[in-house]
Amino acid sequence: MERADSGQKLYSRMRLWEFPDQYVIEPTDGSSAASLSINRHDASFTLIDELPESNSLRVPKIQTIFGVVGMLKLLAGSYLIVVTERECVGSYLGHPIYKILSLKVFPCDHSLKTSNAQQKKMEAEFSGLLNIVERTSGLFFSYDTNLTLSVQRLHDLGDESKLLPLWRQAEPRFLWNNYMLEVLIDNKLDPYLLPVIQGSFQHFQSAMGKDIIDVTLISRRCTRRNGTRMWRRGADPDGYVANFVETEQIMQFNGYTASFVQVRGSIPLLWEQIVDLTYKPKFELVKPEEAPKVAERHFLDLRKKYGAVLAVDLVNKHGGEGRLCEKFAGAMQHIISDDVRYLHFDFHHICGHVHFERLSILYEQIADFLDGNGYFLLNEKAEKMKEQHGVVRTNCIDCLDRTNVTQSMMGRKMLECQLRRFGVFGADETISSHPNFDESFKILWANHGDDISIQYSGTPALKGDFVRYGQRTVHGILKDGWNALARYYLNNFRDGAKQDAIDLLQGHYIVSVSREMSPSSQKGGLEAVASFPLALSLVLMGFLFATMSLRQVRYDLGHLFFSIMWASLSVALAAFVRANGRIFCDRPRLHRPRH
Repeated sequence: MERADSGQKLYSRMRLWEFPDQYVIEPTDGSSAASLSINRHDASFTLIDELPESNSLRVPKIQTIFGVVGMLKLLAGSYLIVVTERECVGSYLGHPIYKILSLKVFPCDHSLKTSNAQQKKMEAEFSGLLNIVERTSGLFFSYDTNLTLSVQRLHDLGDESKLLPLWRQAEPRFLWNNYMLEVLIDNKLDPYLLPVIQGSFQHFQSAMGKDIIDVTLISRRCTRRNGTRMWRRGADPDGYVANFVETEQIMQFNGYTASFVQVRGSIPLLWEQIVDLTYKPKFELVKPEEAPKVAERHFLDLRKKYGAVLAVDLVNKHGGEGRLCEKFAGAMQHIISDDVRYLHFDFHHICGHVHFERLSILYEQIADFLDGNGYFLLNEKAEKMKEQHGVVRTNCIDCLDRTNVTQSMMGRKMLECQLRRFGVFGADETISSHPNFDESFKILWANHGDDISIQYSGTPALKGDFVRYGQRTVHGILKDGWNALARYYLNNFRDGAKQDAIDLLQGHYIVSVSREMSPSSQKGGLEAVASFPLALSLVLMGFLFATMSLRQVRYDLGHLFFSIMWASLSVALAAFVRANGRIFCDRPRLHRPRH
């Protein structure tokens, strides 16, 4: 997998000099290369052989950085985004993998000095979204290998492709900073172009007798319809779905490498949930007549990339989910073929909230597909012995909790199959037969589920106790309740701005002088000071006083009046909040997509 041309190697450590009029990025990893100068007025790039002189008027700030993520142009200025902290979290095919611990945004916005007041105000609004960028979680990179490709696709790269810079080898849909790299690509700055993925990277080693088994779980989030839980649902007209994640489980043993790929993604129809302060907003189908075409485009894309597809639908058969399930099943009737299968499994009806061992019923229904399409296998000479010819696509509503439990089950079954092939396990032996190995495997998938859930919903995964411990626990159920409330708060009052930032980063919204943000309405009275925490506090206080008064009724009937009064006020306020959600909800301001 190595690139022969060392001249294409990425700079792994740099020194950023912050001068009043320019930034200078100096490679300090032993590369005898020119430094990169970035003009702070117009964000132009220049390669320079010598560092600018410093004096009493030009005293630079100096900082070590570990990669250039890209450049983002807003209305009046551009913004350089770099990696300031990293952590080595393991290896991918023998190459070190790093997790980004800290990003920093450096503005090249001196041109704002000549901008008018309105432009300055709009620039401040847009640049404020970049604060969210610095808190983006689950970002990983490698200086030496292509993280956007599975082991099978990486192995199948031609020799010429392996000599290309990493950004040119990358799969665009999994390249998190694809849009931000464009200006650096235009300036032919290959050694600075650091490909980054968003997702999860988990790893453990376990001794099995005298042998060491190495297991890695890596997930890659698609950027085509990236976003947050309630603000990105379903598919777009081209068939790209929300929360699409490719998850690869890699096992290495005595020089052999086995890879098993699964995918998850939102139901591939045009549907949405409008955030309106209800706990579970209604599912709304958009252009239902387009459902067959959208689903067909989605599965055509999957077939091109993965081969045969088995769609496992875990949503409820009844209620709002049932309507989506019915429409999805109907659309699939036009697509089902030898290469595309659809299977509905009512997870909640069959497994309830505690009997997840009943997933064995699902496994019996899909075992033939898993056996027939298999996994990818390399021998100790890196020669291909076996290919994966198809993929299981799993979905629930969020593609988080039920999906993660189900995918971990399939990962477990496939790993057991691989270990039997290598002779490590006997015919009836399972991972559960080895407590230490079993515990590590559960933690691997539980941490992975938490990572993907945090990126989409803002909280760790629900039902994580089953994945982590193999059973539901009281603590896990209580934790799920807390995380469900946290999701409600984030979906309604934080994720709008986060969605704006994501759209800006991914190039789904292009800032230009001709575009304006939705005007902020002038609010007075209660609307000027209203906020969700204040409203929630008042409602909870009202119910608390109502309860306290009700408990005193047996001593004094006068408290009955106060109980009714407090309860009425609480209900009225709650209804007001519900009816005027626009006051409290932080809806996105970016309203024009990139064409």
